Amino acid sequence: MAGRRKARFQERMLDPSGRSSRPALVQDHELRARLLRRSLLAAIVVLMTMLALAGRYWYLQVPKYQQYVSRSNDNRLRLHALPPSRGLIYDRQGVVLADNRPAYRLEIVPERIDRSMDELLQELAQRVRLNEATLKTFRQRLRAQPAFTPVVLRYDLNEQEVARLAVERFRLPGVEITPYLTRYYPFASLFTHVLGYVGRISAADQATLDRQNYRATNYIGKSGVEAYYEPQLHGRSGFQQVETNAAGRVVRVIRQQDAISGDNLHLSLDLQLQRSAALALGDRAGAVVAMLPASGELLVLYSAPSYDPNLFINGISSNDYQALLSNPLRPLFNRALQGGYEPGSTLKPFIALTALALQAVDADEVFVSTGEYRLPNSERSYRDWKRGGHGRVVLRDGIVQSVNTIFYELARRLGIDNLHDGLSQFGFGAPVGVDLHGEISGVLPSRAWKQARLGEVWFPGETVISGIGQGYNVVTPLQLVHATAMLAARAPVPTPQLRPASAQPPTPAEPASPAALLLNGQPVQPQHWQLVEQAMVDVVHSSTGTARAVASDQFIMAGKSGTAQVYSRVQGAELLETDQRELQDHALFIAYAPAGQSRGDRALARPAIAVAVVVEHGGGGSTAAAPVARAVIENWLQRP
Repeated sequence: MAGRRKARFQERMLDPSGRSSRPALVQDHELRARLLRRSLLAAIVVLMTMLALAGRYWYLQVPKYQQYVSRSNDNRLRLHALPPSRGLIYDRQGVVLADNRPAYRLEIVPERIDRSMDELLQELAQRVRLNEATLKTFRQRLRAQPAFTPVVLRYDLNEQEVARLAVERFRLPGVEITPYLTRYYPFASLFTHVLGYVGRISAADQATLDRQNYRATNYIGKSGVEAYYEPQLHGRSGFQQVETNAAGRVVRVIRQQDAISGDNLHLSLDLQLQRSAALALGDRAGAVVAMLPASGELLVLYSAPSYDPNLFINGISSNDYQALLSNPLRPLFNRALQGGYEPGSTLKPFIALTALALQAVDADEVFVSTGEYRLPNSERSYRDWKRGGHGRVVLRDGIVQSVNTIFYELARRLGIDNLHDGLSQFGFGAPVGVDLHGEISGVLPSRAWKQARLGEVWFPGETVISGIGQGYNVVTPLQLVHATAMLAARAPVPTPQLRPASAQPPTPAEPASPAALLLNGQPVQPQHWQLVEQAMVDVVHSSTGTARAVASDQFIMAGKSGTAQVYSRVQGAELLETDQRELQDHALFIAYAPAGQSRGDRALARPAIAVAVVVEHGGGGSTAAAPVARAVIENWLQRP
């Protein structure tokens, strides 16, 4: 048996020709060796790959752990900003001047609509007002937001629009009516120039805003108190931390920090006084400003004509805005802060005090008014308002009857530089510092001012006309009331402000001990204050006073009228009644009350209120502006 196996093996080892097959055995061995080497190489590659994967896994899990956890949370967790409620604005009696009222906006969720967006917009346009600007803004928002996010189409829907949409809401899938709070000014145009208004945040606003705090806010103060006190009124935004799925939809709210509402502002303004000023001014262009001399609190700051600030909150239409721009009376212009006017004769009490303090005139000095004034060695004459003049008069008469001749001479004696330095102590020529943006400084001329501004020398004739508040002199109504308050207090007064230091509703403050007013380094003597005040009282209450028509039996008012020339007339020419209204002079009046001594026991009374009025193209200050000042003062003094 063994022999046969051996024979068969030997047969296999021989080829048909009888030769040995040992080379086949060698080849088989080499094949196995090659396979072994390849297997070993593959094992090494696999091992290195596993080591690389393990190393990468360790790198991601240990050194980079915090980074990728943060990324994961960013994908999963989102912060949704919560808008704060804007602070309210009150007057001194607690009446709301700027409120937040509920309103409705129209929103569309693109993924939920059952037709094309154009078809839906066409259908909605039949139910709500949609203009081209609104649609353009909507399409911009549409491209910037996910399809499942509501996109605002219209703000501030009216009741009829809300009703129409609510009735047919079942036919308009994807259309939502969402309530929100919007700013509202209940007295419309009455406080526009002082309160200002809020409007949609623009690209220019975004460049200067704290973006974190304004992420959920659509509105910002654009002018007036709304802009000046924006940080206090806005408040602080809150947030919601929410978990979202892969598509970005909110799954749940993880935590929430509520927004902090803005501060409420209690202003020193008085609704009743502001309304009385508006009624007295009527449809004429001009400004009325009133303040308490003792505390600096502004009671009235009114500019006319005005406009409804509610038009601007959600975006004013182009037609409405163009109507405001094209109005020749310029309702957008704040005359109280930015209106520059020649002060005219309202400057005379201040010039008189300067001349008395510098001993350029004596209270009893007699002047002869012939109706004309000439500088020495000059042929040019400067007219008085009264033909033929006032005859023999003293300084007090110069204020009561507004005698130009006296003040031409006082200006010549003082010189323009002393005149400039004296008037600057009353705040002319510089912003008074009210808590509003945009106040102008006016112009208080001097030699240096003219050389720097115009590159020209000063002429003596320019000094003469500066003595009656003409020439280069420019003041604002706010500067006039500030200076008038100094006359009432007989001392420097606090800076006029709309918001007292206290957050509580303001009350008239007791005056501090007055500091002496220095004019060119010289103190104003009590008898000088008394002379000017008595002259201003006689302007209103004497038979020769220029404003005697507005005198009251209930209180004593000190005042001074003025006329600001609008255009230059040929010397000696008069402005006829038939001339255009635009060529009529501006009318000015300053006043304070109660002044001097009371009607009852003749005891000294503390001045309570100072007022300045400008009526554009009103003609005479005594006839046009003085009744407005009296209406405001009377309203204040006759209250319980």
